Amino acid sequence: MEFELDGPAAVFAAVGVATLGAALLPRLLGRAPLSMPMVFLAAGVVGFALVPSLPDPDPTEHVEVAVHLTEVCVIISLMGAGLALNRKPGWRSWSSTWRLLAITMPLSMLLVGVLGWAALGLGVAGAVLLAAALAPTDPVLASEVQVNEPMTDSEQDDDEARFALTSEAGLNDGLAFPFTYAAIAISLVGAAPSAWLPEWLAVDVLWRLGIGLLAGLAVGWLLGRLFFSRVGERLNLTSTEGFVALAATFLAYGAAELAEGYGFVAVFVCACTVRAAEREHGYHAVMHQFVEQIERLLTVAVLVLLGGAISRGLFADIGWAEILIALAFLLVIRPLSGLIGLAGGKTGSRERMVIAFFGVRGVGSLYYVAYALQNGDFPGGERLFAIVSLVVVGSVLIHGVGATPVMRRLDRARRQRARTTDTDEAHTAV
Repeated sequence: MEFELDGPAAVFAAVGVATLGAALLPRLLGRAPLSMPMVFLAAGVVGFALVPSLPDPDPTEHVEVAVHLTEVCVIISLMGAGLALNRKPGWRSWSSTWRLLAITMPLSMLLVGVLGWAALGLGVAGAVLLAAALAPTDPVLASEVQVNEPMTDSEQDDDEARFALTSEAGLNDGLAFPFTYAAIAISLVGAAPSAWLPEWLAVDVLWRLGIGLLAGLAVGWLLGRLFFSRVGERLNLTSTEGFVALAATFLAYGAAELAEGYGFVAVFVCACTVRAAEREHGYHAVMHQFVEQIERLLTVAVLVLLGGAISRGLFADIGWAEILIALAFLLVIRPLSGLIGLAGGKTGSRERMVIAFFGVRGVGSLYYVAYALQNGDFPGGERLFAIVSLVVVGSVLIHGVGATPVMRRLDRARRQRARTTDTDEAHTAV
């Protein structure tokens, strides 16, 4: 009898092991300086190296699969992020978010674009695409530094660091799309502004963003009215399973995309609107838990395939210039632009440093570069995908090692400040 590490049986066994790992690893690694993405990325590298008969997971050869797999993973994670946020949207309450979106994101994009053009020799379209793909932070690979779950107690609030990182990731995934479309337009018609700028501003910025916002509000309002109304209570609709969150995700995304809007924006806005319909209802936690489980499985698939692509030569043409640019982005550009964006805000010094540093890059970046390669004309697209993947891998390793101990220290300092405040108030009362 011969045992072979290939064929359908091996695939089923591998899927079973991966699924079991997705269920157990978050608990097993809870206090370790190691993250689930790191484990599955390594598993993909090792697995595809040991089993040469596995299909080649080259994302540039299977770009349509790469686009749709990462697309679904991102929209599921956006729904989870929106449902988890406990703070009501507002100009002051979300001030850290607006700063990150209005200052940090454009500044980091500008620096990345200049480096891509000057240091890596990318053309204008390639440099713009690199900046756009690395613009969004990631709600998929950053669970350790994001809001964990919906709270039903109105007096509880998210800590500023986790809230800012979660809300930033929820919104900038959609806000990066106009710049991806700009890169595609430049690749097709040239860099002259007159050839692409007017249509880009009218359609890709104003129309698509507006439709995404309106679709998210409309679908979220309708579902909120359906589930958290007297009719919903009479029909006991909130006793249904959490997969209703999937219906909300795909409905908001599909409605926005059919109207040529940004589905990513619609999904996150829909989630926030559903949450606002009845903020303290326990059904939000049910939906969030279900979405989180689906997101975890999709994340495992993306990471294993990315690891497999690395094993099969994705980084073959990567040199020191690309490595230094990736490290500069993760260790200098994002932290520096984050600190500039948050300067003068309400965040404390510790929170400000954590928010600035943990701008995790992940599945959203892979989606944008795959989407652009599918729809534009980018010579050397394989190199662009490799550079973006290098930044994602660097983020998985650097942020994965640091997230657990850094957030634990931040939480400990926060509890210490709370105890000191309570003691001072008690002495004052006496």
